[in-house]
Amino acid sequence: MSAGALLTELRRRDIQLRAVGSELRCSAPAGALTPELREQLRQHKADLLALLVSAQALAQQPRAIVPLQPHGAGTPIFGVPGHNGDVFCYRALARSLGENQPFFGLQPPGLDGQAEPLSRVEDLAAYFAAQIRAFRPGGLCVIIAGFCAGGTVAFELAQQLLASGVEVQLLALFGSPHPSYFSRRSQLSRSLVEQAERVRKHARALLSRSWTEWRGYFAQELRELQARRDSARAAGVDPVLALRARVEQATLRGVRRYVPRAFAGRFALFLPGREWQRSGVAARRWLGLAARTEEYFGPDASAGSDMLREAHAPAFAELFRRCCARGRA
Repeated sequence: MSAGALLTELRRRDIQLRAVGSELRCSAPAGALTPELREQLRQHKADLLALLVSAQALAQQPRAIVPLQPHGAGTPIFGVPGHNGDVFCYRALARSLGENQPFFGLQPPGLDGQAEPLSRVEDLAAYFAAQIRAFRPGGLCVIIAGFCAGGTVAFELAQQLLASGVEVQLLALFGSPHPSYFSRRSQLSRSLVEQAERVRKHARALLSRSWTEWRGYFAQELRELQARRDSARAAGVDPVLALRARVEQATLRGVRRYVPRAFAGRFALFLPGREWQRSGVAARRWLGLAARTEEYFGPDASAGSDMLREAHAPAFAELFRRCCARGRA
């Protein structure tokens, strides 16, 4: 019996263990602690102490790990969310993967208003890595996932876990642009292209209308512009959205500075429809950083922002299952 299984059995019998320094303290109903269990406690004392100390340390620090689907016998997935830190971007995917696939979101510091957001990818990855090791001590085997800009953090997290002796069964990035996409130069170029496209759109719209229709067209555009400004002001007032904005800015600063290095583990890239790549996200540049790579394309109707939502999550869950099956073959 492993130390973890023994601890579960003790709790089932209403036997409580505590770590006090280097000693185990036990509280049990009369007759519950049999000679066999006493012998198991003696044999596993060191491992039980390590488990309890890790659990106590985890309880005292900010919780990064959010259980989206905590049950099942599969290798647990730990998912880094997009740049705003919303772990519930994985909720539909976790549901689609089923009850046998444990899935945990990794929430960055700063969303509770108590801790400061981290603006280095390496620091954010180290924060997650420490909590994963404390959450699942001993014999770790995990799957690391990343979505959108969180893919860069997931990439560094997998590197750090591997370096510390944790078995990373798979690193899976979902619609994750390469860090170069978030550089100032790349974003400026993208902004200029988008503005040029807007000018062309307005020109085509005006050419198809009569002079008398122009006033109505401009009035509608002004209403939409005002609605966007009102939405932005509301986001600045809403405390939850304001905290997310701070986390987003800090994360993107870190991603812009991050230079990925070669990855020694198994790597899979899950992309929306092939058309998505033409937006300049440079996602396939990730494939040059690992020797064992796989690439999966979702439905053509999916886009980067909606690929894990309810409409497309089942399709990506099926691709993920296929990827895991290939790893076991």
